Amino acid sequence: MTDQQPDSTHFGFKTVKQTEKVSLVANVFHSVAAKYDLMNDVMSMGIHRLWKRFTIDCSGVRPGHQVLDLAGGTGDITALFSKRVGPTGKVILADINESMLNVGRDKLRDLGLVNNIDYVQANAEALPFADNSFDIISIGFGLRNVTDKDAALRSMFRVLKPGGRLLVLEFSKPEYEWLSKVYDLYSFKLLPAIGGLVANDKESYQYLAESIRMHPDQDTLKQMMETAGFEHVSYHNLTGGIVALHKGYKF
Repeated sequence: MTDQQPDSTHFGFKTVKQTEKVSLVANVFHSVAAKYDLMNDVMSMGIHRLWKRFTIDCSGVRPGHQVLDLAGGTGDITALFSKRVGPTGKVILADINESMLNVGRDKLRDLGLVNNIDYVQANAEALPFADNSFDIISIGFGLRNVTDKDAALRSMFRVLKPGGRLLVLEFSKPEYEWLSKVYDLYSFKLLPAIGGLVANDKESYQYLAESIRMHPDQDTLKQMMETAGFEHVSYHNLTGGIVALHKGYKF
């Protein structure tokens, strides 16, 4: 990452004022919300569904648990948690973006998932929940879009119950040089082109590709979680490190 001024941050490869990033990211997700699920399937050839199921399998979720699916977007992870926590549990789908939240609410209601899910528009950096509220917090493909990731991790730590766990599913750094080169070609040539064809939005998918490259690598994110207070932090590389699942506990 390049050096930046204290009041600036990254929006993809651009340097912008911290106060501007939230609205810039919001515009991206307002733009992509309607075609988000379709693009996920096209971009990953459906593999994103396996990454999300793996996250649930690593969560230790049980009936009756209170779960926060942060940056839950269109609700894929919320749906999986909802089925696991059962009628005595609760899943809160939280997202900063109203358009994504609306798409997620409509999709989950169409699936008949209504009784144990609530929806909250919330900023990850200042979560509007009481201390020690959740058994599990997940954030899937959302942390890289947060302006102050350290503040967000501290906020997650605060609202997690003692003994609870955080799961961060995010794009990361490929483990192999050859894979990194192929991934760069795909991300910066094919991905924006697909975004233009399928979603009529090349620019948003250019940003999403750039945001992945600016996100901390596996070991850096592990250290950030530890600094925020999480213990026994570990990560598991998926698809050669293109995606990584980080897990940490609050004791």
